[in-house]
Amino acid sequence: MIQERKRLGDLLVDAGLITDEQLKEALAEKRTGQKLGDALLERGYITEQQLIEVLELQLGIPHISLYRYPFDPKLTTLISKEFAKRNVLIPLKKDGNRLLVAMADPMDFFAIDDLRLSTGFHIERAIASKDDILRSITKYYDLDEDVEEFASFQNNVTTEEEEKAAKDDSPIVRLVNQLIANAVQQKASDIHIDPQETKILIRYRTDGLLKTERILPKHLQGMLIARIKILGNLDITEHRIPQDGRIKLNVDFHPVDLRVSTLPTIYGEKIVMRVLDLGSALNDVKKLGFNRLNLERFLKLIEQPNGIVLITGPTGSGKSSTLYAALNHLNDEKTNIITVEDPVEYQLEGINQIQVNTNVGLTFASGLRSILRQDPNIIMVGEIRDKETADVAIRASLTGHLVFSTLHTNDAIGTVTRLIDMGVEPFLVATSLTGVVSQRLVRRVCRDCQDVQQASKSEKEIFTRRGIQLETVVRGRGCGTCNMTGYRGRIAIHELMVMNDEMKKVILNKEPMSKLRELAVKNKMIFLLDDGLIKVKQGLTTTEEVLRVVTVS
Repeated sequence: MIQERKRLGDLLVDAGLITDEQLKEALAEKRTGQKLGDALLERGYITEQQLIEVLELQLGIPHISLYRYPFDPKLTTLISKEFAKRNVLIPLKKDGNRLLVAMADPMDFFAIDDLRLSTGFHIERAIASKDDILRSITKYYDLDEDVEEFASFQNNVTTEEEEKAAKDDSPIVRLVNQLIANAVQQKASDIHIDPQETKILIRYRTDGLLKTERILPKHLQGMLIARIKILGNLDITEHRIPQDGRIKLNVDFHPVDLRVSTLPTIYGEKIVMRVLDLGSALNDVKKLGFNRLNLERFLKLIEQPNGIVLITGPTGSGKSSTLYAALNHLNDEKTNIITVEDPVEYQLEGINQIQVNTNVGLTFASGLRSILRQDPNIIMVGEIRDKETADVAIRASLTGHLVFSTLHTNDAIGTVTRLIDMGVEPFLVATSLTGVVSQRLVRRVCRDCQDVQQASKSEKEIFTRRGIQLETVVRGRGCGTCNMTGYRGRIAIHELMVMNDEMKKVILNKEPMSKLRELAVKNKMIFLLDDGLIKVKQGLTTTEEVLRVVTVS
C-alpha cells in the first residue's frame, strides 16, 4: 500500500490548530535544518500534545507514553545511540520481523528507510514526545555495560582514582557525562551528589524541587568526585575544605556552563553543580512573566538616568535572570555598562563584567569604587551583602549613575528595613532608592495535560479575601511530558514598589513600615500574593504553588 505523504503543516492547518499565516511565518523564519514541528513549538503556536494528537488522528499511528514503559534493553544494540538521538527515535519491541519504534516525527521517511535497511526489520511506527524519547535514550543507552563495568571497580588509592577519572574512555567519565546530559535534558537547575553511609544519591532540582534520579554504589564515590574536580580545575587531593570551580562543555552541540561547589561532610565530599544553560538564557524583559501594569512600571524604572533599583527574593528566585534581562534591554553602544558579580553567571556581549576575587582583595565594595573611575552610565552589583557595599552603591546612584543590585529579603517593603538595619542612613535610602522588585518562581501548569476543574471552597475563600472572583482553576493531570507532575517549566510572580515623594517622607521621618504598606496599597501596588492569584486565574499556575512560595497575610 502506498503511503500518502501529506505534509505536517497542511495537517495542522486542516485541524484548525494554526493559520496559513502562522505556517508561512514559521517556514520562513525557521533555522536551517530545523523541523517545522520544532519551529511551531518554539513559537508557542501549538503544544507537543496537540502535535501528537493531530498525527495520531490523521495518520492512524498510535501515541505511546514512555514513562515507565517496559523497555527491552537488548534492542539498543540494533540502533546506535547517535542515530537514535539524531533522528529522535527509540526501539520499543520486536515481534518476528517487525520492529516497533517510537518517533517524535513519524513522517520522517528518510529515517524509516535508513532503519529498514540497517536493521533488516519491517518498521512499525508509534508517536512519543521529543522530551520523552530523549529522556529514555539518555536513561537506557549504555546503561547495562556501564553498570557491569562499575560493578567490577574496587576502591582504589587516590593516584589510581585520578588516572581512571582522567581517561576519556573510562566508564566513570561516561557516567559523569551521562549525569550532566540527563540533567540538561530534564532542564534541571542543579545536580546534587550526596554521599551517604552506604551509597551515593544523585538528585536533580527540576522546576525548583529536588528529586532522586539515581543511587550509586559507595565504592564509586572517590572516582566520581575526582572526575568532577578534574573537570572543574579543583585540587583533587584536598578533601578538608570547600572548593568552588567551573565547568564549560557542550551537551549535544549545546553550550552548558556548570558552577561546581564541594563541601566536606561526615560521609565524604558533597558536590552541587548549578547548571547554567547558555542556549536558553532569558534576555527579554517581556518574557519574564511581568503582568501588563508591572511591565510598564518596570520599564519606566530601569529607563531612568540614575537611582538604585533592587531585585529581592530568596536564593533561586530568578533575580539574576531579571537583572540580565534589564541590562540586555538597556545595552547599546551609547551606554557604558559595568558589572561586578560573584560569580559571573552569563556572559553578555557589549557589557564589561568583573568577577569578584576575595583572595586578592577584589570585593564588591572595592570593585565598585574602581568602576566609578571608569566613566560608567549603568552599574550592576551582583549582591549587596554588607554596609560598605550598600554605601558605595548608594553614593554611586547619588552621583548620577543608575545602579542595579540584589538583596535577600522577603518582600519589597522589607527591603527598606533591611537597608536601614545594615546601617545605611534613612536619608540616603530615601534619596537614592527608586524602586524594588520582589519576585518568586512558581511551577507552570503543563500545557499538554492541563484540565479545567472547579475551584475548591478554600481556594474561593482566599481569592474572595483578595477581592478576586474565581469559579474554575487549571491543573495538570500528569503526563509523560511533565514526568507525571502536572507542571512543566516555571514562571515568575512579582511585586513592584515604585518610590514616590510620600514614601520617601515616611522613610526620612523614620515612621513605621505599616505606613509604607498603606501608601503602597494607595498607589495600587500589586503584592506577590495578588500577582500569583492573578496567574492562577489565567490558568498559568495553581493556588498550591503560589501558597508554597508566598505567605498569606
